[in-house]
Amino acid sequence: MDDQITIIEGPPPIFEAVNDGWAMGLNEGPHYSIPLLTRLRTFNGPALVERCYRAWNNNANMHLLYRNEVGLEQTAPILAARNVETNDGHMLMLWVYLDGDKVELELDADDDDSADDDLLA
Repeated sequence: MDDQITIIEGPPPIFEAVNDGWAMGLNEGPHYSIPLLTRLRTFNGPALVERCYRAWNNNANMHLLYRNEVGLEQTAPILAARNVETNDGHMLMLWVYLDGDKVELELDADDDDSADDDLLA
């Protein structure tokens, strides 16, 4: 079980599109995968990051195990991990890969440039 990080309780993770060049540049292989970021609250973020580091240092893979919206278990390979200390505790940031054929990204209308357009009018 050291090869995975499991979400035990709570809603399914929210995956955000990644626009970082380093993450996009790692997308090589026979299958098209999309790098995504998820942020998870955790009790001991440094220990989880250390577990990832040890696995990668031994040329092993790490996976995120979670339940999707309908309750089925799913896994996603973890590309990178980082712990951030917040006022509310540890926040684990995981960059994962999801299969491009199975991912449907939603674009938030609030993230568009409409505010900039209003300034120009």
